[in-house]
Amino acid sequence: MPVHGEEALYERLALEGFQSGLSWITVLRKRPAFREAFAGFDPEAVARFGEDDVARLLADAGIIRNRQKIEATIGNARALLALHERGRTLDAMLWSFAPPPRAERPRSWTDVPSWTSESVALSKALKKEGFRFVGPTTAYAAMQACGLVDDHLATCPVVTGR
Repeated sequence: MPVHGEEALYERLALEGFQSGLSWITVLRKRPAFREAFAGFDPEAVARFGEDDVARLLADAGIIRNRQKIEATIGNARALLALHERGRTLDAMLWSFAPPPRAERPRSWTDVPSWTSESVALSKALKKEGFRFVGPTTAYAAMQACGLVDDHLATCPVVTGR
């Protein structure tokens, strides 16, 4: 489903970064704890996090306690605010990389790519703006999570209505 809005998109990028190298269900189960730990993914609040907050987050068993991912999430909030200071939005930036709809739905999971030329371009653009933990695979997963791409299999109940 299409996702818009700075906080919602920032949250998806953050969660995709935390998911990197892990099972998505792990992050999904911890989503409420992530929201609490990261001030509801309010970029202005997270951008103010300091070393005490990093220590608090590293001690929080409810979330994934990876220093690099925690620091990237805080840094990404700052990058988002810097983007706003330049008169741009994450919403407009992300959605500018949405590819045209697929001609055919994938038939199996092997037909679903882990990255695309659009996700490579998005990754480069985000990194240029100061975002971290946004490689091409993470960028593609965020594109899926935010509805920029629709990789539902042809047999998926969302597609078939059953």
